[in-house]
Amino acid sequence: MEKILLKNADVPNINDVDVYIAHGGYKSLDKIFQMGPAAVLEEVKRSGLRGRGGAWFPAGMKWQFCVEVNKFPKYLIANADEGEPATFKDRPFLEKDPHQLIEGMIVSAYAIGASKGYIYLRGEYPTGYKVLNAAIDQAYKKNLLGNNIKGTDFSFDLAVHRGAGAYICGEASALIESLEGKRGQFRVRPPYMATHGAFGMPTVVNNVETLVNVSHIINGGADWWSSIGSKDSPGPKVFGISGHLQKPGLYELPMGVTLRELIYEHGGGIKDGKELKAVIPGGVSTAMLTPEHLDIKMDVKSLQTAGSAIGSGATTVMSEDACVVHMVWRAMAFFYHESCGRCTPCREGTDWMVKILARIENGEGRMEDLKILEDVCHTIHNNCFCPLGEGAVNPVLSGLKYFRADFEEHIRTRGCPKGLRARARH
Repeated sequence: MEKILLKNADVPNINDVDVYIAHGGYKSLDKIFQMGPAAVLEEVKRSGLRGRGGAWFPAGMKWQFCVEVNKFPKYLIANADEGEPATFKDRPFLEKDPHQLIEGMIVSAYAIGASKGYIYLRGEYPTGYKVLNAAIDQAYKKNLLGNNIKGTDFSFDLAVHRGAGAYICGEASALIESLEGKRGQFRVRPPYMATHGAFGMPTVVNNVETLVNVSHIINGGADWWSSIGSKDSPGPKVFGISGHLQKPGLYELPMGVTLRELIYEHGGGIKDGKELKAVIPGGVSTAMLTPEHLDIKMDVKSLQTAGSAIGSGATTVMSEDACVVHMVWRAMAFFYHESCGRCTPCREGTDWMVKILARIENGEGRMEDLKILEDVCHTIHNNCFCPLGEGAVNPVLSGLKYFRADFEEHIRTRGCPKGLRARARH
């Protein structure tokens, strides 16, 4: 398909506002000011746009909740805290094409009546911080941000807020807690962000890629945009594929592309002619799949049916040489390190699983450890305040489901066949 979101990827100096405008940038603003906020909202709802951050909640519905609340000011926040391991799909917009994000945020803010916006940026993206701030300054000078944008009665201010490297702040309510200067922890709901978000006011939090799509929906129309992809999950999607591939990288494709096409056609197949062993379709918090799942479509419904999730679309490919036990330990070490510690099942459960998995990888495991791992996962499942714990169990449960023989071999032969080792704690 013709690139839409990444169409500017190879345009020199596209981060400069004049270059961006010369390539059709910000033309959606003239259109929305003719349409009015209600019509913009309806167009986004009609498109079927779903959030690209992992939850895949309908964006228009989230906006509608905020619009219906008669409290001001309202806030719009771009979630640029791209902390999921192997996820790098938002970086082109943050580091190379920032005005595409800014334009999408202006359109979105106009639709929901927001007067203030923030880009909550991952602390580990220093280049993005510099590029975004420079682009925001340019937009203010062009009267694309600030008071009475383009001579209208709509005003919108935008600023970048840097996170401090906490994975939990990718969750919307923890992000807001951090934005307010508090410790980044999940908020118990209700109240919901549509009524009590940032600074106690109505707030919409959308992923960067979600917001980038908005101007294209306005420019091309909801019918055109929704004709791309699948019925359940319309539109284009930026997939980041990595691992044991010939051509890892970012690929913009229609929603509903199969894993087989993604890995073998776009990713060039497995490195060194090896066989595929496992694939994580949507980031490390989604369940692993096997070569038997290659014809699964990369959309919300298809992956749910297969027992996994599309998540952020970060697809990690593992060849026959990979050690699944080691990969699961590495994933669990990450979740243990990033747990905010607020709820006991996540805090204690991830700690115990790191220790048990390290024991198995280092040749000290027992067969009963596999049952203990499953029991701990079931204790964590549905007993945590936020999705971190729910995501943490997926690598373990899917590893035991599809590759139990690998775990048993580690235990039986008293070590990792690949000669790998694991630390007891991360």
